[in-house]
Amino acid sequence: MSIKPPSFWKQVLLRLWRDARAGELRLLMVGVALAVAAVSAVAFLGDRLERGLSRDAAQLIGGDLVVSADRPASKAWRERGALLGLQLSHSASFPSMVRAGDGPESATRLVALKAVDALYPLRGQVKLAGGRLGKGPGPGEVWVDQQVLDSLGRQVGQTIGVGEASLRVTGVIDTEPDRGGGFIAFAPRVMLHEGDLAATQLVQPASRINYRMAVAAEPSQTAALRRLEGELKAHIDAGEWRGARLESLQSGRPELQQTLQRGERFLSLVALLAALLSSVAVALAARDFAARHVDETALLRVLGQRSRRVAGVYALEFLIAGLVASLLGLLLGWGLHLALLAVLGDLLAVQLPPAGPMPYGLGLGLGLCLLVSFGLPPVLRLAGVPPLRVLRRDAQPPSSGAWATALVGALGAAALLMAVARDAQLGALTLGGFVFAGVLLLGLAWLVVTLLPRLVQRGGWVKLAVRQLASRPGLAAAQVAALGLGLLALALLALVRTDLLESWRVATPDKGPDRFVVNLLPDQGDAFRRTLQQAGVQPLDWHPMFRGRLTAINEQAVKDLKFETGRAQRLVEREFNLSHAEQMPAHNKALAGSWQATSAEGGGLSVEDGLAKELGLKLGDRLSFDVAGEIVTAPVTQLREVDWASMRVNFFVIFQRAQMPEVPSTWIATYRAPKGSSAALDRQLASQFPNVTLVDVSAQIAQVQGVMNQIGQAVQLLFGFTLAAGLVVLMGAMTATREARVREAALWRAMGAQRSLLARVQRSELLLLGGLAGAIAGLLALGIGALLAHYVFQFAWTPKPWVPLGSMLVGALLAWAAGYWGLRGVLRRPVVQTLRQASAE
Repeated sequence: MSIKPPSFWKQVLLRLWRDARAGELRLLMVGVALAVAAVSAVAFLGDRLERGLSRDAAQLIGGDLVVSADRPASKAWRERGALLGLQLSHSASFPSMVRAGDGPESATRLVALKAVDALYPLRGQVKLAGGRLGKGPGPGEVWVDQQVLDSLGRQVGQTIGVGEASLRVTGVIDTEPDRGGGFIAFAPRVMLHEGDLAATQLVQPASRINYRMAVAAEPSQTAALRRLEGELKAHIDAGEWRGARLESLQSGRPELQQTLQRGERFLSLVALLAALLSSVAVALAARDFAARHVDETALLRVLGQRSRRVAGVYALEFLIAGLVASLLGLLLGWGLHLALLAVLGDLLAVQLPPAGPMPYGLGLGLGLCLLVSFGLPPVLRLAGVPPLRVLRRDAQPPSSGAWATALVGALGAAALLMAVARDAQLGALTLGGFVFAGVLLLGLAWLVVTLLPRLVQRGGWVKLAVRQLASRPGLAAAQVAALGLGLLALALLALVRTDLLESWRVATPDKGPDRFVVNLLPDQGDAFRRTLQQAGVQPLDWHPMFRGRLTAINEQAVKDLKFETGRAQRLVEREFNLSHAEQMPAHNKALAGSWQATSAEGGGLSVEDGLAKELGLKLGDRLSFDVAGEIVTAPVTQLREVDWASMRVNFFVIFQRAQMPEVPSTWIATYRAPKGSSAALDRQLASQFPNVTLVDVSAQIAQVQGVMNQIGQAVQLLFGFTLAAGLVVLMGAMTATREARVREAALWRAMGAQRSLLARVQRSELLLLGGLAGAIAGLLALGIGALLAHYVFQFAWTPKPWVPLGSMLVGALLAWAAGYWGLRGVLRRPVVQTLRQASAE
């Protein structure tokens, strides 16, 4: 009576159930789930943030589309917008003086004046003190920042003088949706109705005013809005609206933009490394799974099953297990992204829209990619196990496909990395670094393992441990490489995380400036510094400042030059804030050339590197500036790097001269106000120097620091998650030699070796493997971390010589712990059972 074999699907489900209960698929599923969870968590967070940003972006710039220019929009553009059925709002901003009272008792203050129409703002609302929301002041009214009232000694309901008009204060501005950045935006705001602007008589032919045209569209008018945007862009690019530019969110807050960008890149790096670590874990788990099923596969071949059916059963079993693990990973990733949102807290005070289909597809695709690239190739080799394996234990599946397997894994890793990184440079550096690290780890580990027996001639059980490693150099080198890659990822994340958080802390230090002072006259400098000194503070920045317009480059008028970008054209059309100094500012970094300062005439120019690239400048070029009607010419002798996201005074161009008496200048300064008496000092300075603009940026600094702290907590959370992925790799690397250790333990105990001796040998071997992998990984982490810091995150890299030693110690301890957990049953088996299993194999 013949026994009918089970159907294909029944065989797949039976094998899946049996292997799952036996724990054969545990490491595989944990690796896939961790990778999918880490990547999908970042994808869920990023997708919801992007959708929320797209939804709320208009509120941050005051409209769906905004054009900023030094001339008001023409009547033709107003009519064009109306013809398309779009809403248009117009505003004008410029610095001006306001006053309170007349005669000797009067007070004045330089403010950022803003005239708005009845539709302002088209998106969002102005929030006033007390929680009141408004769309703009009415005729005869002004809304002001609290600093204006403090400086002028006025209250809500009283009047202030704006030019030739007297207007009543009816509100104190708390939040202005489209305020943006820059010194003028930081200056105290005075907002008035556009109908009152003519009465002030402040707009004159030579006035420098920024005009903004905001456009808003209904959801059904998206096509019309895009058409108007295209027409405006073409008009601006053709130079037909000189000085105009389309505004975006990126032009608003550079310090927050860089912080968020670095945080996003680090989260992508964490997800990327988690995927890499998990790919190693999946490869190790698949290799171990295949090794355990060689004999069973040979028996199936003897019973008549074809190799194609064997391959199909194993492949489908792996795909089902991977799909289940991917779904679990998606669920875990969703929970993790909710934890990240909770950590970010007030930073994401708005209600985010639900995620789209992209994170789900990325998570499931990643899980399947891991299986196809790293899991299936070693398992599919089981189909080649010869039936002769039942009789001859040395019969192994053919290894002719090893190179193809390696190629599939490499291509899968590359595609996976680039998809997860979403940044070509980040993905390329990490991929190249890990490929290089893997090859180097294999080579160095093999070299050390083969040389160790010659170096260790004594030591009892230590010598035995060394001989154990040397007896299988290839396998030991592979273990060191797997351990090293896991430790490299953990060390790399720890290093980059530490320097990233430190760069954020340095960007807004606790003792950094929180007050900016502009328009301080030359003869007021000594008195101003004495006042600060009496209050117990010292200026952190103290620079002369004057304005100038670039007129010529190498004796060619800039109006006759053609620049590659619209931004370059706008830069040469505006006035620059210039300065002169005997030495380069300490918070700038020299990139090329040298500082050639002189006491008065002569000397060169130090130019910010970004401006030099935008205008195509190089060392030796001669620049001419028109400063108050005086043409000043000097060569470019230095290029320097400036961190515009820092809260320090920076300039595009600095004349390398100690004195420039021929140009009219004022002082610009920064200092940190004393705790407990900052308000009193602000009032004293405003009263003693009424012409000076004192900008309090403490609230902005507190906001930036809050953002950094919250992103830092999110970084910590995801870092801990990747640590779990690294431990899975360590566990997989240790258990990869479990079966070989079972046979060795059987032989050793059959020859009379005590279990205590075998335990010491095992511990020594694990410590040697972990220490070797950790030392190499620490050295590689220093190199790869320096590249990531410089090319991806753009912050200063501080070498840490203790990293290789620390990584070696951590690697040894982690390898010992993972080995103890994964191999704990090897030495606990009864001697008879161990000998029977060894003889059976």
